[in-house]
Amino acid sequence: MCGITGWIDWNRDLTQDSEHLERMTETLAPRGPDAAGTWISAHCALGHRRLSVMDPENGAQPMIRHAGGHTYVIVYNGELYNAPELRVELEGRGRSFTTNCDTEVLLVSYMEWGKACIERFNGIFAFAIWDSGEQHLFLARDRLGVKPLFFSEGTSEGKFMFGSEPKSILAHTEVPAQVGAAGLAEIFIVGPARTPGHGVYKHLRELRPGQCMTVTRDGNAIHTYWKLESRPHADSIEETASRVSQLLQDTVERQLISDVPLCTLLSGGLDSSALTALAVNYYKGTGQGNIHTFSVDYVDNDKNFKAHAFQPNADAPWIKRMSEHLGTIHHSIQFDTPELVDALRAATLARDLPGMADVDASLLLFCREIKKEATVALSGEAADEIFGGYPWFHREDALNANTFPWSLATGMRSDLLNPEVADWIKPQQYLADRYEDALAEVPHLDGEDAAARRMRIMSYLNITRFMPTLLDRKDRMSMAVGLEVRVPYCDHRLVDYVFNIPWEIKTSGSREKGILRKALVGALPEDVLWRKKSPYPKTHNPNYLEAVRTMLLEVLDDSSSPLLPLINVKKVREIADSADASSNIPWFGQLMSGPQLFAYLWQTDLWLRQYKVSIG
Repeated sequence: MCGITGWIDWNRDLTQDSEHLERMTETLAPRGPDAAGTWISAHCALGHRRLSVMDPENGAQPMIRHAGGHTYVIVYNGELYNAPELRVELEGRGRSFTTNCDTEVLLVSYMEWGKACIERFNGIFAFAIWDSGEQHLFLARDRLGVKPLFFSEGTSEGKFMFGSEPKSILAHTEVPAQVGAAGLAEIFIVGPARTPGHGVYKHLRELRPGQCMTVTRDGNAIHTYWKLESRPHADSIEETASRVSQLLQDTVERQLISDVPLCTLLSGGLDSSALTALAVNYYKGTGQGNIHTFSVDYVDNDKNFKAHAFQPNADAPWIKRMSEHLGTIHHSIQFDTPELVDALRAATLARDLPGMADVDASLLLFCREIKKEATVALSGEAADEIFGGYPWFHREDALNANTFPWSLATGMRSDLLNPEVADWIKPQQYLADRYEDALAEVPHLDGEDAAARRMRIMSYLNITRFMPTLLDRKDRMSMAVGLEVRVPYCDHRLVDYVFNIPWEIKTSGSREKGILRKALVGALPEDVLWRKKSPYPKTHNPNYLEAVRTMLLEVLDDSSSPLLPLINVKKVREIADSADASSNIPWFGQLMSGPQLFAYLWQTDLWLRQYKVSIG
């Protein structure tokens, strides 16, 4: 994995201005701690920071190739899991290679097939290719949006900037850190999620998953090359389970390829246990030794944990069960409250936005520890969105809420705003409009009854609206410390297949993710196979609540805080002072309740200050 950035200016000679490119590239140093490179021509400048995973000796970027009078230059962030097959096919068509890295396979694929090359890729990627003959920049993002790609058309004609993270684009003087009404609505009513394609900052956008873009002197064009489609599902339950099993095994084995140390994240739940079991079996079969596994927890969570609907049991005993069963080399990482609080700042800067509070901070710390032993990790992220594992898939109030099921507390969130700001941004109407936009995209199937139609909507919303939030989180927190995290459940073949599995088959055995459990029979111990879902762990230590409450109260007492004009200070202070602050009722997702609200508002204040955000 890496960090990419660059800019186009059709009206000036960029070779006379390397400072912008150097500054943009340097902001991405944590994503690529192993090497840096830049390339500049008259109208195109490209920057790259490298995290070496495949062919460390020969995969330097920007990578340049010449053919047919054209110069092709690529900057690329990601992994192509079908690179070996593509390489064989390209060699059969007369193409030659000088490295063993997938970067060259991707570039040569473009040289052979042009823009249509992206339809052949199985992987996670964001890349940009400058084609001197065509005088255009071609950019693309993977189908599920595992790897990020932001862009800006600046504030004047003839310019275009892009980058793996907003910070790389904001480093260009053409793009101010400005937020308008829509951006504030994204922060205060949609966030920590983000509407696909919306960059929050006024002059910033995101290339959506499954999209590509061409930048030319005559204008810029975006094309959707992949999206979820609805098709009849003819397979029986047994055939479906077998197909899911085959797809999952194939994608895990593809994603275990690495020239650097690799591990898995193990929570003791179904999703991570399945990936770890498949990885262990593959390592045994190929004679690669034992797999290293990592888990995260918090000091005194064993004393403070209280089961509830969203988190029914603790992970620790199950992690021990699976590690011993599989014989992994396990590393149990624990963090205490002061570490979590301190990491809130770094987590905000990694996202360039307020995020998921201690859920982000703990993941950042976790990845930092993993990086000491490994460079690549496999994660069970996204299985719940794809297979329907979240509680809101199974609750009538969420199914019938007529809004995103992870955003049910919209009234409370709106009340936290300064009334004048609320009148300006109209938060609830904004959210309702974004929900209607999402509904309009859903590819329905002719002949579906109302119940099947509703579950298809839920699946689509979770895959295209909630899953990107967690993928963004995973990318930013891991890449902030130079760790590559792969997500096998996001293989587009698996997602495409499972999206069309009828709900009664997905929940076979009357259990959430029933078809996944059936596909894994024999691969996992029975008690782990049928364990009830438990999400990513958060701290239950009351010291954390007190720490973030105190931090927020300090902000509320600071008359210079840029947050104060945006919020209803009296209302927020009442909540901070009340006994309800420790409530387990989420205001976003499953995990963000009272303590996370305080931390989120504190992060928002930090973001406004640190990025010198102007409102307008």
